[in-house]
Amino acid sequence: METSDVRRRLRLTIEAARRQASERRTRADAAAQAWEPFLRNTAAPVFRVVANVLKIEGYPFQVFTPAGGLRLMSERSSDDFLELVLDTRADPPGAIGRVNRGRGGRLITTERPLRPDTPVDALTEEDVLTFVLDEIAAFVER
Repeated sequence: METSDVRRRLRLTIEAARRQASERRTRADAAAQAWEPFLRNTAAPVFRVVANVLKIEGYPFQVFTPAGGLRLMSERSSDDFLELVLDTRADPPGAIGRVNRGRGGRLITTERPLRPDTPVDALTEEDVLTFVLDEIAAFVER
């Protein structure tokens, strides 16, 4: 194997890796720009309506907006919550639904994409409501 051939192929690999990293950063930046409007205009209103309905049904939940996220948390236990966060580590970047449940002395945390392979600016109120309804059962069955 010739050194010049290895060097040429290595340079091509390095250039491709740099190009892919640049494209990934561009996608992450676009997702981050779309994230705040999505939280404010789409997800937060759904979380607030759900919290109000849960409260009426006897399950007190509150909505919080920690930096860069949105959380629907039980007033009975701060260990029990649903939240939405932006995952920029994934490619493509997307919304992640995280569920945290306290069970005795341990915490169980699960994560799943809100809607797989969907850009943030294409997510809808229905996507948010589907996530909440799929995951809220564990908190209201007790």
